[in-house]
Amino acid sequence: MTERLLAVLQFADGLFPSGGFAHSFGLETYTQTGAVRDAAGVAEFVRAQLEGSTGPADAVAAACVARRARSGDLAGCVEMDRRLDAMKWVPEFRAASLQMGRQTARVAASAGDAFMAKVARAIDDGSMPGHHAVVFGAALGRHDAEPDIVAAAYLHSTATLLVNAALRLVAFGQVEGQRLLASLRPLIARLAHEAAAADPDEMWSFTPALEIAGVRHAGLDARMFRS
Repeated sequence: MTERLLAVLQFADGLFPSGGFAHSFGLETYTQTGAVRDAAGVAEFVRAQLEGSTGPADAVAAACVARRARSGDLAGCVEMDRRLDAMKWVPEFRAASLQMGRQTARVAASAGDAFMAKVARAIDDGSMPGHHAVVFGAALGRHDAEPDIVAAAYLHSTATLLVNAALRLVAFGQVEGQRLLASLRPLIARLAHEAAAADPDEMWSFTPALEIAGVRHAGLDARMFRS
């Protein structure tokens, strides 16, 4: 039980070397246009991301893959990866998810798990896309983490990533960031429960405004983040 908890903490840590620090997933566009100016705006942005996409799509994929990885079902993991890949049409968001997944797979494989080594090879040879939520779910599934815990950890790591981006983009302090993360616990718990209970066919994502911000990000005159 303790080792399982430590694995969850490791992969959900904001300092995990997935490369997430280089991405804002559209938040930079919102701050440059003035749509997000303060803590209230950051909170609204993060909630929209969690409720409209990360919860019903990525967290569902992570929970489903955790079950499949636990039993060594690589084909099932690849199927979920391709489903998620079809939902990520914004080029920067898709590239970010793939880059973070590839890095996570390499770290997980380096720990000596044979299944995660297969996942890493499948990503490298193009047999599977390798989205972050899928690799995250597979890695924690191999540590026997329950699907709802996997989903909650993924949602929390996403919220932390966005809060850390906000710290560099707006007048938003560390204490405000921690206050926001604490306020998100009930939402994350609900979304994680729903994700763990969802069937793959129930995956969905609807964040048109955030996706438009992602598309517009590539045209910003000055950019701190890659997405």
